[in-house]
Amino acid sequence: MQIEQLLLKEAQLGNALSLSVHESRRGDFALLLSALSQDALDFSQFDLPRSALDESDKSEEALRKELQVGPKQPLAPDEFDFLIGQYNRYFVKDGGLEDIKLNECLDPEPFHVRDDKAHIPLNVIENLEPAVRAKLYRQKNPEIDVQEKEMDAAAFYDQIASGEMQSQLNVAV
Repeated sequence: MQIEQLLLKEAQLGNALSLSVHESRRGDFALLLSALSQDALDFSQFDLPRSALDESDKSEEALRKELQVGPKQPLAPDEFDFLIGQYNRYFVKDGGLEDIKLNECLDPEPFHVRDDKAHIPLNVIENLEPAVRAKLYRQKNPEIDVQEKEMDAAAFYDQIASGEMQSQLNVAV
C-alpha cells in the first residue's frame, strides 16, 4: 500500500469513518483515527478561511483618532513653569473634583514642571557629603571657584633644607 499524501484532516477520509462506525468495524475505525495527524491544529474545525490582511495606519495619531482619545499628556513643558495647575483652585471652588478631571482630559497638564535633565532636587543635594556638595556648587558656579595655587616643590624643599620652615614644622608636630 502506497501513501499518496499525509492524512491531516477528517475530510480526506471521506465517508470511511462514518461507514466503519455504522458497520461496527472497530478495528478500521481505530486504524483510520490513528492515521490522522496528532496535532490538534491540523483538524478541520481549526482550518478557517484566511482573509487578506489590510495594512492600516498604526501611527499614534491614527490610533488616538480611532479610539477617540484626548490630546497627549506631555512629560514636561517646553519652558520652566511653576504656574502649572494654578487655576485648579477655581475648579475646586466652583465645580469640585469633576471639573478638574474634565479639564485634565480636555487640556492635560505636564507631569513635571521642568524639562531639565541636569536638575538635581534640593532634598538630594542636602543629603550629599559636604565635599561632594562643594564640588557640585563649583560646577554650577565656576566664576566663584577659587583658583587652586600650584605648589613649587623645589622651592618648598629648599626652604625645608635651609631651615626656614623648621619653626613651623616643630609647631605642627
